[in-house]
Amino acid sequence: MKETEAKVVDAPHGTPRIYLTGFVLSIILTAIPFTLVMTNTLPIGWLIATIVVLAVVQIIVHLVAFLHLNASSEQSWNLTAFSYTLVILIVLVGASLWIMFHLNYNMMIGG
Repeated sequence: MKETEAKVVDAPHGTPRIYLTGFVLSIILTAIPFTLVMTNTLPIGWLIATIVVLAVVQIIVHLVAFLHLNASSEQSWNLTAFSYTLVILIVLVGASLWIMFHLNYNMMIGG
């Protein structure tokens, strides 16, 4: 019993500093696009690109700061599972958008 208790205690958890850094970065990465949209300072193309880039950065911050996902050997199975999930998600979303685009194009009347 004591060996399993020691293993549970030694589990890698983040420090309060990492959690606070992740929280502050998340707030900043949310506030920037919100401010850009509300002030209408960028053209729509640049605005969408900026929002997408900041969203990807925020996903990475969440994965590292809160889910403790990194490239260490202990995390290789978690990283593999996450990569597989990401590929499946991209395929599903991409295929769904492709199907909807072609259905919209083929169902247009008089077009």
